Amino acid sequence: MPRISTLRITRTHKLATAALVAAGSVSAIAATSAQGDTPPAAARSSVAVEPVAAAGIPTAKDAAEKKAAQDTAEKEAAAKKAVADRKAAAEKAAAKERSEKQAANRSTERKAVTPKKYANNLDGWIRESLDIMKKKNIPGSYEGLHRNIMRESSGNPNAVNDWDINAQNGIPSKGLLQVIQPTFDAYHVKGTPKKLTDPVANITAAANYAADRYGSIDNVDSAY
Repeated sequence: MPRISTLRITRTHKLATAALVAAGSVSAIAATSAQGDTPPAAARSSVAVEPVAAAGIPTAKDAAEKKAAQDTAEKEAAAKKAVADRKAAAEKAAAKERSEKQAANRSTERKAVTPKKYANNLDGWIRESLDIMKKKNIPGSYEGLHRNIMRESSGNPNAVNDWDINAQNGIPSKGLLQVIQPTFDAYHVKGTPKKLTDPVANITAAANYAADRYGSIDNVDSAY
């Protein structure tokens, strides 16, 4: 009797224990499943804060990137325009300079082709002589030339002195400024006729001689 009773209790205990174990496993599985289905509080909070863009609606980040791209494009366009403007201005300035040089060259060519004209009278002879004297660095003024011409020949390019010592020696003074042939030959200015009575040749030779001896024809007030 006692052994049978012990055996029954033991089997009963084992069955009860098994039932308890099974119940505990089911509870554990349920608890684990519940934990897996419900995220932690921190995770739920993070998901709630993170913005989610709806399809086709730009976020603040997209708008900022788009504006930055537009700003960059505008700056690049402005820089290109500035370079183009500077280039256009430089080309315009260069074209203007070329045009001015060409105009100056054409003017010089016209002057070279068309010689200056002088009147065939005392005024014209003096003015032509002054231009030649200027090129040859021979000093003298219109007043100085005119004053001495009027005293020496009264403006007659063919005037001849046939009574003074030079005439007596066979080398009379001739022309507007009464120059003798040896003086004319020594002080003749290149580019003028080699004729003693030529008005311009006579004036320039006399002015050249006066500059050498007196510093300038302007300094002559009597026979020289």
